[in-house]
Amino acid sequence: MTTTSRPYSGARRRLARMAAGLVAGLVLAAPAKAAEVRVMISGGFTAAYQALVPGFEKKTGDKVETAYGPSMGTAPEAIPVRLARGEPADVVIMVGYALDALDKEGKIEPGTKVALADSRIALAVKAGAKVPDIATLDAFKKALLGATSIAYSDSASGVYIEKEMYRKLGLEKELAPKSKMIVAERVGNVVARGDAEFGFQQIAELKPVKGITIVGPIPPEVQKVTVFSAGIPKGAKHPEAARALIAWLSSPEHAATVAETGLDPIKAR
Repeated sequence: MTTTSRPYSGARRRLARMAAGLVAGLVLAAPAKAAEVRVMISGGFTAAYQALVPGFEKKTGDKVETAYGPSMGTAPEAIPVRLARGEPADVVIMVGYALDALDKEGKIEPGTKVALADSRIALAVKAGAKVPDIATLDAFKKALLGATSIAYSDSASGVYIEKEMYRKLGLEKELAPKSKMIVAERVGNVVARGDAEFGFQQIAELKPVKGITIVGPIPPEVQKVTVFSAGIPKGAKHPEAARALIAWLSSPEHAATVAETGLDPIKAR
């Protein structure tokens, strides 16, 4: 019994090892489970993002869940506020300097920030309304002085207009009383329904709005170019999928799609 049991035991052990190796090989060969990538994004890059995400989902099998909100401020939907209350995120897409602020606070993974596109401010009026001349700085000043009401956003462009542009024009006292910051709504919607004669917002946020005419970018002397960037927050559950999504959004292959939404794609640096 003793002499015959040893070969049998050895064979059984070899079979067990072979089976274990086969199982390990099958596990390694199995496709990775699709990730659910959670994104927080502010308005300026939204149209480009919405155009590009379906292709990313189709190519990778990952699913993208999106929360929208401004890059700054104290509104409950604001991205910094969402992060502060512990909402999960794998990617944040927002105004570059607001992302830099989060980075300085230690809330962004080092080396993950990527500049996606430049965004410029434009003036809009209601569709069918007289289109003002803003081709020169003097004409722009004259048009603003003649406007009955002016609206601007509660995000980067509006903060610039309220705090800097009016002062640069030397018209702060004249324009401030008839101007209003619009919270949690696109300025174009306010202009389209006639609640403001003039509306300022980034071109990419005005283009999707129906019922308005985009007069054009404001004069270069007072233009404010806003960079939209992406980054991965600390504690992201799917960092690799997050990197893949950012690479997809910033790919030169998709620059034309980004440009169609009113943004200027940033070439790889």
